[in-house]
Amino acid sequence: MSPVKFEASDETTTPSSDAKPKEINKCNQLELKGLESIAPLVRSVEETPEPIATEVRGTIPTWIRGNLLRNGPGKFEFGNQHYNHWFDGMAMLHQFKIEDGKVTYRSRFLQSDAYKKNSERDRIMVSEFGTVAIPDPCKNFFMRFLSRFEMPGALYNIIKVPPMKNNPEETLEGAKVLCSIVPVDKARPSYFHSFAMSENYVVFIEQPIKMDPLKIIKAKKRGESICEGFYWDPKQDTVFHLVDKHTGQTNSVKFHTKALSVFHQINAYEEDGFLMLDMCCSDNGVALNNYLIQNLRKSGEALDQVYNTMYKAFPRRFVLPLNVTNHTPTGVNLNTRPASSATSFKTAKDKVVCQFEDLHGEDLYEYGGLEFPQINYSKFNTRPYRYFYGCGFRHLVGDSLLKIDLEGKKLKVWYQKGLFPSEPVFVPSPDAVEEDDGVILSVVVTPTEDKRTFLLVLNARTWEELGRAEVPVNVPYGFHGAFNPTA
Repeated sequence: MSPVKFEASDETTTPSSDAKPKEINKCNQLELKGLESIAPLVRSVEETPEPIATEVRGTIPTWIRGNLLRNGPGKFEFGNQHYNHWFDGMAMLHQFKIEDGKVTYRSRFLQSDAYKKNSERDRIMVSEFGTVAIPDPCKNFFMRFLSRFEMPGALYNIIKVPPMKNNPEETLEGAKVLCSIVPVDKARPSYFHSFAMSENYVVFIEQPIKMDPLKIIKAKKRGESICEGFYWDPKQDTVFHLVDKHTGQTNSVKFHTKALSVFHQINAYEEDGFLMLDMCCSDNGVALNNYLIQNLRKSGEALDQVYNTMYKAFPRRFVLPLNVTNHTPTGVNLNTRPASSATSFKTAKDKVVCQFEDLHGEDLYEYGGLEFPQINYSKFNTRPYRYFYGCGFRHLVGDSLLKIDLEGKKLKVWYQKGLFPSEPVFVPSPDAVEEDDGVILSVVVTPTEDKRTFLLVLNARTWEELGRAEVPVNVPYGFHGAFNPTA
């Protein structure tokens, strides 16, 4: 069956699915009924250490030469002991080697200390984010975690690692602390997944997903995981800390906005004295709990309930003025850029309150928002850009591929019922001139058919399928990837 491609137009287009749209509630959250089970997407698989051939349908452009590397959990139990959280599964690395229009696939489990210890005893020996090893003879996960908290509290350290190293075995050779950022509350620092960077600045996002060290210690004594000490505090602001990448100096001005949760940024760039910060944000911070394995393996009404109580992530832009001084007036919108409706108001000596601009139209609500954002990274990272790509979330995991054109905030969608595509990776065409001149690579998995994973290749400009390479083994749903070109 050929994929169905939907493009936004003046008419509303909704993908055909057994999951029937119920309504979009006041929080702009899509509510669905009849979601299909995705339990097979989070089951353990065997590694494929030697390259195997794939069956190509359609055409894989011959100019694509390189390796798509991806990661994600691939083993969820040892013996009769099971992990509780999606983040806890043993890491599996995947390689799709593309050359002369052909694709091979192989995979290996990361030979981490935890994987080796667990494999030796065929049980969970090392505690993880959402899973406690009982008994826990290693104790190293809690010890490593709690060692980060020092008298009178925690700091956020930004580490700078040189691009080149002399010793290939030393992964952090030459690393040094660029800066140490003081949390708003040193006793309750924030969880963070990533941070943003423009050409000259690191933007550290302190969100109100908080960690309570005392609760974490008590959880350890009760035989519970550290995630029991994480909580969402919607009364707290989200704070942006700006750090000069060259000097390590932290800007005394703090940029505040309402309580948001953030996993991934889209891009950040400086222009005309402003820093544009684009990222995927949710208005609620309990997403970590949604990805318990027991939730991902639910079915029927129980699965619908998990989905319909989730807050979805949407792409938003913040405009941060870089030249705020003691003489900057209060009560005046400092964003003088007519192209953006985002606002920034100085409210105190070192405080600016920001309101975001939506980087999407109303049609994105129908697809459950957007996450796993990607751009033409090699050419437009830290620079003004026009297009970004991501997954739509009409399920607990991505079930569509989206392209947003910032000129008019137009949406293009690739969707096929029962298929779940991963994070889209952009690969530019040789001698490309236009920003979207290239292809999108995405690994697509299906829970309803055995051994039917494939590498999808889309024309990034037209959003039409060019080809797919079908893999004759099962592949779990993964997180992130990167394309490494070869000569």
